[in-house]
Amino acid sequence: MTEYRTFTELMLARSAAHPDREALLLLPDNAERTRPEAVSYRCLDASARRLAGWLQSHGAAGQRVLLMHRSRHRFAVSFLACLYAGAVAVPAPPGAGRAHHAERIAGIVRDTAPCVALTDAALAPETSRLLAQCGHGSTPCLPADVVPAAEPWNPPELSPDTVTYLQYTSGSTGHPRGVVVTHANLLANQRAIHEALGTEPGARLGGWLPLHHDLGLVGQLLHPLWLGGTSVMLSAEAFVRYPVRWLEAISRHGITASGAPDFAYDLCVRRITDEQLAGLDLSGWRTAVSGGESVRAETLQAFGERFAPAGFRAEAFVPCYGLAEATLLVSGGRNAEASQERTVDAEALERNQWHEPVPGRPVRRLSSCGPAAGCDVRIVAPETAAVLPEGRIGEIWVRGAAVARGYWRDPGQTARAFHAVTSDGERGFLRTGDLGALCDGRLYVTGRLKDVIVVAGRNVYPQDVERTVQRVSALFGPGTAFGVPGERERVVVVQELRTRSSFDLDLDALAAQVERCLAEEFDVRVGGVLLVRPGTVRRTTSGKVERSAMRELFLGGRIRPLHQRLDSDLATVLAV
Repeated sequence: MTEYRTFTELMLARSAAHPDREALLLLPDNAERTRPEAVSYRCLDASARRLAGWLQSHGAAGQRVLLMHRSRHRFAVSFLACLYAGAVAVPAPPGAGRAHHAERIAGIVRDTAPCVALTDAALAPETSRLLAQCGHGSTPCLPADVVPAAEPWNPPELSPDTVTYLQYTSGSTGHPRGVVVTHANLLANQRAIHEALGTEPGARLGGWLPLHHDLGLVGQLLHPLWLGGTSVMLSAEAFVRYPVRWLEAISRHGITASGAPDFAYDLCVRRITDEQLAGLDLSGWRTAVSGGESVRAETLQAFGERFAPAGFRAEAFVPCYGLAEATLLVSGGRNAEASQERTVDAEALERNQWHEPVPGRPVRRLSSCGPAAGCDVRIVAPETAAVLPEGRIGEIWVRGAAVARGYWRDPGQTARAFHAVTSDGERGFLRTGDLGALCDGRLYVTGRLKDVIVVAGRNVYPQDVERTVQRVSALFGPGTAFGVPGERERVVVVQELRTRSSFDLDLDALAAQVERCLAEEFDVRVGGVLLVRPGTVRRTTSGKVERSAMRELFLGGRIRPLHQRLDSDLATVLAV
């Protein structure tokens, strides 16, 4: 699997070697429609060639092509057509009915100035309107399922350094940026995934993750194709409505490797009934990846215990760490030594120190995200760039062939993030902005540099605050916590109620209970608690909480709570 210079060459070889093998198995959104749609390598290749010919005839080679698809089949065809045409694919989330998603897409359009937009027939009017609103009304918008006649396809001249696509970051930590991914980056990361997870040629992999997101695109669409296997895909909407559909897909269609962020495993634990559990067979699920957000040891334990009767083995769990700037995977591994858990002193962790538990003091359980996968990882003091020894917490720096070229049209941020130099002169590192430690060669991710809340000289991780608040009441849905700067930084909690009505609820008592709980758990005084309606807390399409966006909304007075308790000085600031 190492002889190919580009992913395009690899796909052409796969289609020639196994034309009748299933490349895609598309599961219906409606559970009552039991027949999935199978797409062979021959058909996928033919569709991609036909669309690539049209793109070439319209001068798309070397240009950006916007992809906005709800159809997983059409997305796969459009993405491969870009690779076949030598164009640069720009995956973007399809319209989701939320204003901030539309704003994000508009930002991508303005940043990339695509020469054409590929979409589904049903989305074409909406996409055309969006292009016009962004000043790109003359950009052709083509429903990829209605490809007009075009010139025959000609194989493009590509090299390993040719750009394959721009992966726009989720925006959970700020404004989204386009990560420039080359063929060499993509192939290097595919090899790393294969070696770390032990995936097998011809295997069935898949899941429900959105294909415009790096974990869905690289892990659940392109990796099965790289293996010459089958990508089994369920829509994200079907999973969110009926979490059991994900596990049914694994059970019924022979998926051996699938993964998702932590919240998805938690959702399965909470919402899959005993009756649904009885119909599952998860004994063939060899690799259950947890990645994309903080990996909680408690979630892995709860899921393992809940689904053991269905044949799920806890050793199948593979906590991983990665990010779009490294194409996808940075660390992870299937062997028992790679996936270990450590319990550390919680108070020491707040001071960025790694200490063994002290009897009678709070502890944190941390899941290992395994050893580095095809790259070098350093833990670095962010202020001095000094490389830290094992057992010390600092910023995670990464160097390797899968690290992307940089950010699209952003040389300043590219230089800061992708060309970091340690204090002892090691060059070419990516600064991830994530905090962690190495212990026995395994990576433990402890938080995010920009998300850490500093209170009275201590580091408070918002993930810990959010998890603690969740335990206050069964009425609580998703929530977020962030720091608000001032003479002293204050913790603010925005917490959704599961019910859409506040009838008969003592909201002030609930908010006070949150304050007391955080004071007891973290010894911090909360600056504000906002109880809000369902859907208020912004999340990316992959499920990450957009803390930076929520902080901006709060400071701008644009959150409309059902009830709030605010420090008087903070309320004064917001009133200005």
